[in-house]
Amino acid sequence: MAYTKGNMFKSVDWFTIALYLALVIFGWFSICGASYDYGDIDFFSFDTRSGKQIVWMSCSLGLGFILLMLDDKLYDIFAYLLYGVMILILFVTPFIADNTKGSYSWLKLGSISIQPAEFAKFATALALAKFMSKYNYSMQKVKDIGITLALFLVPMALIVMQRETGSALVYLAFFLMLYREGMPGVFLFAGICAVIFFVVGIRFGDELMPDRITSIGHFSVLAMITALTPILIYVYSFSKQELARNLFFLGIGLTLLALLFSLYVIPFNITYFQLPLIFCLAIYLLFISLRDRLWPLALVCVFAVGSVAFLYSADYVFDKMLEPHQQVRIKVVLGMEDDPAGSGYNVNQSKIAIGSGGLTGKGFLKGTQTKLKYVPEQDTDFIFCTVGEEEGFIGSAAVLLLFTILILRLIYLAERQHTTFGRVYGYAVVSIIFFHLFINIGMVLGLTPVIGIPLPFFSYGGSSLWGFTLLLFIFLRIDAGRSNH
Repeated sequence: MAYTKGNMFKSVDWFTIALYLALVIFGWFSICGASYDYGDIDFFSFDTRSGKQIVWMSCSLGLGFILLMLDDKLYDIFAYLLYGVMILILFVTPFIADNTKGSYSWLKLGSISIQPAEFAKFATALALAKFMSKYNYSMQKVKDIGITLALFLVPMALIVMQRETGSALVYLAFFLMLYREGMPGVFLFAGICAVIFFVVGIRFGDELMPDRITSIGHFSVLAMITALTPILIYVYSFSKQELARNLFFLGIGLTLLALLFSLYVIPFNITYFQLPLIFCLAIYLLFISLRDRLWPLALVCVFAVGSVAFLYSADYVFDKMLEPHQQVRIKVVLGMEDDPAGSGYNVNQSKIAIGSGGLTGKGFLKGTQTKLKYVPEQDTDFIFCTVGEEEGFIGSAAVLLLFTILILRLIYLAERQHTTFGRVYGYAVVSIIFFHLFINIGMVLGLTPVIGIPLPFFSYGGSSLWGFTLLLFIFLRIDAGRSNH
């Protein structure tokens, strides 16, 4: 039977569209509350933020309709072309963009400004879906996994060049999709270890052991590497489990002896002992892997050496490459500094606003923190604090519930796809929305560093809303056409 527009509208998931509309409308009311000035009640005036947001919302609805009208095969056919165009735009952006709060990521088109990084997400997701759906693609092939990583690391690097670190970090969300598609668990494990090593290394890097010489942060991370390396051998090489046990007790035992010697005999920097110990362990593992052709041991060797390199490169990146305000933000989150009047000001005021809302909130347009503009960026990155103050715990919980239902629904839609292209793209959409939600809410509550990314469908601005609309409605169109594949 021929596929018609009528069939498409019957097949499209209207429940997801209803969730989208609910979030966008709730977001508009939040923007009204965040941008409202006493005595100003004309929310529909194009001179106000709320009035301008109506324009973005109307355009988004039109954009969503157009995306649903297009043939779903077009997204597959033009995936690489769209990706190439976006890469080119990202590349030229820092050279032609004006300085906007220290970044060069906004392009001016007449009276409006757009942020290409927001639109590059859907193009990158399409390119990943296209490549990963090709014949004979395998996560076990080094070439395939290398190209897959390059597809989202390249735009990520170009966005970093624009001094938009927060927007660049969003692209790490694609690792969640890769894990669903069969990425070996060791990569996820390595990612978790990297976060732990970074936090411990930075947080306790300048604090000293009782010997007054050894860094607590560096000692702790190197001790974890020494312990985790034989544990990985035990898990991934069944024939070498006895070797793993011996290396575990040997490594931990020698580390403890070095610690006791430094504390009670001659104080010295224990990391000078730990580093050669780990490298000797790595060389021994490499020898065993080559001799017995046990490639998992070679990967464990890479983990050990790579972890050490990551520890010291993280120190260098933090001290030499991050801007001072970025360093302070991370230090505030890790409890290394208390800067309520500086980098911690946004988060402090946001928590005050949310806390003041109580259970039921102060009511629409009745928030004091937001009305008096105590919270910077309160209608963009920190818009959730307006929800907390005006709608209280109940309103905040309702918003989070809507997002949770949306994410679960998108997972359901992704799982029912008949093609790898549709499933991969669907999980890419889920990953990006989840990352934005998790980091933005954590940022507002002071649980994650302030990296300046918007709350999907809520934050003021056309680029963000259009970017998420593109992501979502392309997937809804792909889902609506699944019966044709």
